[in-house]
Amino acid sequence: MVAEDVVGAADGLDAVEQARRLRPAVVLMDVRMPRCNGIESTRQLLPGPEPADPPKVVMITTFENDGYVTAALGAGASGFVLKRFPVPRIAEAVRVVAAGEAILFPEALRRMVAPRPLDSARALPYAALTAREEAVLRLMATGLANPEIARTFTVGPETVKTHVGNVLTKLGAQNRTRAVVIA
Repeated sequence: MVAEDVVGAADGLDAVEQARRLRPAVVLMDVRMPRCNGIESTRQLLPGPEPADPPKVVMITTFENDGYVTAALGAGASGFVLKRFPVPRIAEAVRVVAAGEAILFPEALRRMVAPRPLDSARALPYAALTAREEAVLRLMATGLANPEIARTFTVGPETVKTHVGNVLTKLGAQNRTRAVVIA
């Protein structure tokens, strides 16, 4: 496939079959599809036929639903966008995810990082973070990149990279977005 090729799928099962056959870098997966919804399709697709090189998934939907966001990220999606976004913004989300980053629509990110009481099941991994790791996690949740976090704490980017790595390891997260969801 050429980087600009776009292929459609009739339903969730077809999306999984085509993704396994064509091995795209990114799959733009709708949450609601016939026969198999996008979240379950993502679970079936990831890690994919080649564990070393699975496609990345950007989930798209009309519904601004935190449950969908959490479920999609838990299934392995690297991004979540809304259909109401302009096409260039959706295309940018696909490019961001293709480059190895994660992306969420701003309203979901704000709701996910809003302070709220943690239940005991969720407090344990979060409590394992040091005060600095927790502070780095909070800044990660606002979308700051490592150099920006480094400037905030007046430390080098490598120090922040170490803190981010520790956060991901302690929370068992594969990327920054999942770390925020877990926390």
